[in-house]
Amino acid sequence: MASLTRPTRGKIIAGVCAGIAHRFGVSAFLVRLLFVLSLLLPGPQILIYVAMWILVPKSNS
Repeated sequence: MASLTRPTRGKIIAGVCAGIAHRFGVSAFLVRLLFVLSLLLPGPQILIYVAMWILVPKSNS
């Protein structure tokens, strides 16, 4: 499996969902869709996204 990094290409906002999709070998669209749907539920989704934006490094390529 690939390591968790935020891509410099193919990202929409910060590349967090694209990085997660690449890490687990699934479609970036699916991860983005699940994230948007999770926003309908109560919880700290936005805070986790921002934390990952800060903590997960950008990929070198």
